[in-house]
Amino acid sequence: MEIKLDDLTGAQVIALVSEHFLSMSAQSPPESMHALNLDGLKKPEITFWSVWDHNEIMGCGAIKELGGQHGEIKSMRTSTLHLRKGVAKRLLEHMIEEAKRRGYVRLSLETGSMASFQPAIKLYETLGFHFCEPFADYIEDPNSVFMTKEL
Repeated sequence: MEIKLDDLTGAQVIALVSEHFLSMSAQSPPESMHALNLDGLKKPEITFWSVWDHNEIMGCGAIKELGGQHGEIKSMRTSTLHLRKGVAKRLLEHMIEEAKRRGYVRLSLETGSMASFQPAIKLYETLGFHFCEPFADYIEDPNSVFMTKEL
């Protein structure tokens, strides 16, 4: 499993990000959908990584810088061919370490509250995230769960 800083130009990366965006759109009402599309992930405040097994994409994820000491996890996705292989855990550990290296004191995230998001919530809890109030520009929403981790 190799984690690479990614420029979002490769066909496999574009396909996985598109799959993620469509899946999030299908699971969340428009006003509660916070997934970023390809253009959104290319903004300067976003750092994007892809996870590879040789020439096959396994997953992806990003950090959005919210301020000098606060980051947000964005666009975590594991390819359906690589579910339950530890891809998301390994990538999340990588992003936590990167956040610490950057000097962040807090890393936060927003995810869905529906049953389909429970495995992700359990993973976040396992790695030390806990539920919190909305942060940044988010507002209270029954379709969203907010989590944070002090670093």
